[in-house]
Amino acid sequence: MSATIANDTVKVKGPKGELSLIVSNLVTITEAEDKSLVVKPADESTRARAMWGTTRANIASMVKGVSEGFEQNLELVGVGYRAASQGRDLKLSLGFSHEVIYTPRPGITITAPKPTEIKIEGANKQEVGQTAAEIRKYRPPEPYKGKGIRLAGEYVRRKEGKKK
Repeated sequence: MSATIANDTVKVKGPKGELSLIVSNLVTITEAEDKSLVVKPADESTRARAMWGTTRANIASMVKGVSEGFEQNLELVGVGYRAASQGRDLKLSLGFSHEVIYTPRPGITITAPKPTEIKIEGANKQEVGQTAAEIRKYRPPEPYKGKGIRLAGEYVRRKEGKKK
C-alpha cells in the first residue's frame, strides 16, 4: 500500500484499488518517517479541529478500503423475494409485476450467495453503504410482517396490527 500527497489531494493505492481525497485547507497532512500520514489542524479554530478528525477518519477508511475492502450484507425476507447475480447486475424479484435490475456503480461488486442474501463489496466505504441503501429502498422492511430488504442483523420493530 502506498500513499501520496500532492496539490491538497491524498491518493492511496493498494491491492483492492486506488482512492483519492481532496483535503480542506483547514488541515495539514505530512508523511512521517515510518510512512504513516500525520493530520493536524492548520489553526485552533473549531472548524479546523472538526475537519482534523473528519479528514483523519476518511483517510483511515481509505487505507482500510484499498487493503482489506468493505462489505455489506443484505437479507431478503418475504415469500417469493429472491435475488440473483446476472453478470455485473443484480436481478431482484420483490413481488412487483416485473423484476428489478440493479446495475452497480464502478468499483462495486454485488453477489448473491443464496437466493435470499446479497453481498456488496468495494474499496470505498461510502459507495458500498450507498449501494446497500439504494437496493434496500426498493422494499424497505415493513413493521407488520417484517417483509422487505434489511441489513444483515438489523432489528425490525414489529407492530401488533388491528384487533377485532
